[in-house]
Amino acid sequence: MTPHRFATVAVVGRPNVGKSTLLNALIGFSLSIVAPKPQTTRHRVLGVLTRDDAQFAFLDTPGIHRSQARALNKMLNRTAFSALEEADIVLWLLDATRRTEEDELVAERLRGRKVPVVIALNKADKIADKSKLLPMIAELQQAHAPAAIVPISALKNSGTEQLVKVLTGLAPEGDAQFDAEDITDRSERFLAAERVREQLILQLHDELPYATSVEIERWEQEGDLVKIGAVIWVEREAQKAIVIGAGGAQLKAIGTRARKALEKLLDARVHLETWVRVRENWSDDERALKRMGIDQA
Repeated sequence: MTPHRFATVAVVGRPNVGKSTLLNALIGFSLSIVAPKPQTTRHRVLGVLTRDDAQFAFLDTPGIHRSQARALNKMLNRTAFSALEEADIVLWLLDATRRTEEDELVAERLRGRKVPVVIALNKADKIADKSKLLPMIAELQQAHAPAAIVPISALKNSGTEQLVKVLTGLAPEGDAQFDAEDITDRSERFLAAERVREQLILQLHDELPYATSVEIERWEQEGDLVKIGAVIWVEREAQKAIVIGAGGAQLKAIGTRARKALEKLLDARVHLETWVRVRENWSDDERALKRMGIDQA
């Protein structure tokens, strides 16, 4: 009889390389929020994949980056590094189309790790001449000596089955740690706050999304209706005006899109109220980050 396997897998990489998209593809559920901007992921998000012969607890992490300018940046890196300490396997995501200095920063952190490191070469579908992948894989193998290198497309969910097979072969024997129907250990309140923040990132421009955070202040269930009150935190009054927009139009648009996302997430009708409040310089204040729950892995 084939033994059952269980592994905690830390999904790491530089910002905006596709970690959250890969997690969502692997577990078949839109768990982590996704946006085409760096530092979208601020928390360690656990996603569970259960198969007959194995179970995986994937840890989606913030992108590892060099900037240590603010307390928030330091916290993001700490969150990613702490996931490495818990991992049975490290899944390092690289972009097949582009390499950056921050990829080398990740490589530095992974050197000397005693657990297997698997490289997932994302966006491999964008390499028209597949023969070009072979020297790329050979170079990575020589430079980093990973346990395996698997070309994938997280966006198209291509190559992910092969990736799971590789991970299963590397996973230690062990019983499942989660029920078969579990997909995360995160609460609905956390997921709701992330859906609102996702819309802030998608709808607002420049640096403003990174000066915002969302906190669920009220949650009431009445039959199939969920009433949610969400506070959007910004750092300055000028930012508050941008989020609200002329005549409240911007905040209304963000709220409408967030409500639709929440109804899909919760499979229920949602009444969403949003307020914008100022907490000066919160992204560079360790105590403020703790109060807002952003420092929690």
